[in-house]
Amino acid sequence: MNPPQSKQRSLPPVAPGEGATLDQWLSWLESIHPTEIDLGLDRVLVVLRRLFRKNPTARVITVAGTNGKGSTVATLEALLLAAGRRTGAYTSPHLQKYNERIRIDGVDVDDATLISAFEKVEAARGSVTLTYFEFGTLAAFVALDEFGVQDWILEVGLGGRLDAVNVIDADLAIITSIDIDHVAFLGDNREVIGFEKAGILRPGIPAVVADEDPPRSVLQQAAAQKVALVRAGHEYTIQEVVTGPGESAVTLHVQDDSYRLPSGPLPVQSVAAAVMALRSLEPEMDQAAIEAALVRVKAPGRFERLGYKPDLYVDVGHNPHAAKWLSARLQALKTKGQKVHAVYAALEDKDVEGVAHAMAPAVDYWFLAGLDVHRGLGSEALRARLESAPLLHTSTHDTVVDAIAAAKAGAETQDIIIVFGSFFTVAGARRLLL
Repeated sequence: MNPPQSKQRSLPPVAPGEGATLDQWLSWLESIHPTEIDLGLDRVLVVLRRLFRKNPTARVITVAGTNGKGSTVATLEALLLAAGRRTGAYTSPHLQKYNERIRIDGVDVDDATLISAFEKVEAARGSVTLTYFEFGTLAAFVALDEFGVQDWILEVGLGGRLDAVNVIDADLAIITSIDIDHVAFLGDNREVIGFEKAGILRPGIPAVVADEDPPRSVLQQAAAQKVALVRAGHEYTIQEVVTGPGESAVTLHVQDDSYRLPSGPLPVQSVAAAVMALRSLEPEMDQAAIEAALVRVKAPGRFERLGYKPDLYVDVGHNPHAAKWLSARLQALKTKGQKVHAVYAALEDKDVEGVAHAMAPAVDYWFLAGLDVHRGLGSEALRARLESAPLLHTSTHDTVVDAIAAAKAGAETQDIIIVFGSFFTVAGARRLLL
């Protein structure tokens, strides 16, 4: 006889046992919470206090923003390493391997480190349900603590105020840019979104704001908490002078100091914000050392060149703000006679119409690809959503791989191919081309 309906409950999934692989752990993590995204700090705080009796002794730098977070983390990580500091970085999402999310002294952690951290979080979790991201964030804290690094550089996953990363107080905060994305979770205007991003601020701690026109909500939160803001366009300025096709000289001006910044591939706003953070953290580091470190910064998937003749770039940009930057970059690169071939694939909850409008001035041929992942858009569905966009010469392809092949077949050696629209899009391209 079946038990009464009220008592029929599915048993909670059982954690992987001894000897489980990283893939087994990651599959299990996807099953332990009823929703993929569940913003809030209560659950994470409970488990955090079981894992750590006191706050970490390392310096904590928290990075929030709509775009440019990963570039800022990578730049600051390189600068701190050049200053002789031991660093731990936590970023998300990953491109190809989960291990990319946690770096110790610039190197991705191995499977054994991740599995050990997962085991410790699971032992502390008890009956508390955690999302995939929350569990992974706590595991990152465990790994960074056990390696004893001096600086934790933490990238917010979504928003700021209610993001799992925000359970640890920052010693310095960075807000990169503020624009509209993740509307269902963060709101549909910059003021509301700015309030969420400003949630990483703490009373009296310094903060760098890379957005030259931040929402009033950010400024109000900073004033209320007596945060000393270092603002782009105020405490520092960026000067960019075009020196040739696709080339420019970029200078960061701070009071009486000036720094030469690379003109690419990373957004200069993110690079400049990282330099300003470093000036606060390591004021003794000299200009020459800073400039030398900046030249060596790499951030996979951020306007990354993966091919030549034709030049092929990939970029994880997936919202109109990021697309506007990418479009400007491509237009600066284009010379007379060059064509830009765009391979575009996106998730269904993104503003694909806004992205297409931002990219349209730079693109001559569009190769719309399907994404066979959770929330991925098929190529025909993507085309249907873009019917009103001013796109030239469009074709549809089942996969990113198929679209890249078609773009290569149609491009001349002097042309440019850009593959963009999602971390999944770029991951597919990197698997193919690397």
